Amino acid sequence: MIACGLIPRLSLLAAVGERAELLRRPLALAPEPGGPQVIGEASGQAEAFGVRAGMRLGEALARCPELVLAPPDPERADASWEKALRRLEGIGAAVEPGRPGEAFFEADGLRGLCGGSVEGVLRRAREAVGSPVRLGAGPSRLCAYAAAQRTRRRRSVVVPEGMTRAFLASLPVGILRDRLEDEWDRADLPEKLERLGVQKLGQLAALPDAAIADRFGEAGLRALRMARGAEEPLRPRRAHEEWVERLELPEAISGQQLERALYLLIDRLLAHPARRCRSLRRLRLAARLAGSGSWRADAGLRRASADPERLRLTLIPKLEELPGPAASLSLRALETGPSASDQASLDEIAQASRRKRLPEAVRQARAVAGKDAVMRVLDVDLESRVPERRSLLTPYTATDP
Repeated sequence: MIACGLIPRLSLLAAVGERAELLRRPLALAPEPGGPQVIGEASGQAEAFGVRAGMRLGEALARCPELVLAPPDPERADASWEKALRRLEGIGAAVEPGRPGEAFFEADGLRGLCGGSVEGVLRRAREAVGSPVRLGAGPSRLCAYAAAQRTRRRRSVVVPEGMTRAFLASLPVGILRDRLEDEWDRADLPEKLERLGVQKLGQLAALPDAAIADRFGEAGLRALRMARGAEEPLRPRRAHEEWVERLELPEAISGQQLERALYLLIDRLLAHPARRCRSLRRLRLAARLAGSGSWRADAGLRRASADPERLRLTLIPKLEELPGPAASLSLRALETGPSASDQASLDEIAQASRRKRLPEAVRQARAVAGKDAVMRVLDVDLESRVPERRSLLTPYTATDP
């Protein structure tokens, strides 16, 4: 039995922050800077005009001219949802996270800890996460997701094993917009099905596989399997390890100074105690904008590395996508690679041998005196009249052997 936890409009709530009165107006998330011109989550007032997430900005404004656009704040939404995920993991759940505000976990393994029933598991999850969460359970992800959407007033909906097809048959095909992985399929496939007269999942499940594959391809077959209650097993995430460095920017900086701030973050991330000699494969550069909202960009390396120069060459072009002045900058490790190997050389000279021993010496010094035991001077603004702004101390980074 799969359980689903939902916090409706989490990204919109994170963007609004303390201005909760905006939710009583037609409100939607503005398109992300540099992304497609589609809106994000919408308030109930906006949905009453037919505005929904993933709709083109021009169409949304045409349907609701009074629509207010809030700048997205993905960093705050991710941080809020991460806290909820950790609370779920605290009760023993192996969580498969989806978008912010959406998570799935296997409920059967927790029955013995929560009174022997799925309802007990959902009650325990609600106590851990808090009141805004909606919880439901069913034999498949789509079934559990639809059950969680029907939850009202702290009452969870559980769909029995033998009722999967009957429960899904009455649902509109529009629910697939929230479940299809590809962004284009979410916006296009449900509308095509509705135009062809397929309004319910039961009608979709009755169609032959060959006809769906010929008309809609792999996306249609995926939707067909979900409508029939057949989905892949859950893919829980690995044990989460917080590995992030942040830097507050006292004033709006740009150009070379912003690059120096990124150098400092890279050095601090490589000196983080959680790294344990591992290489980096995927990173996330994020910024909290000076006005409001936040920005982020993911960068992947073709080959996992812990070389500071390679990381700089990968991340510096991302700074050009920054939409405005930043109040803070952060760098997070999303995926790590194996530890670098120590390959001996036949014609190794003494200098090269010392350089290969240097990373181990740095690690031993930090193990005794902390990550700030070995530092180097980083030039920031040599022409400044304020001595403290000319240079900074940053953790020394030696390339791992």
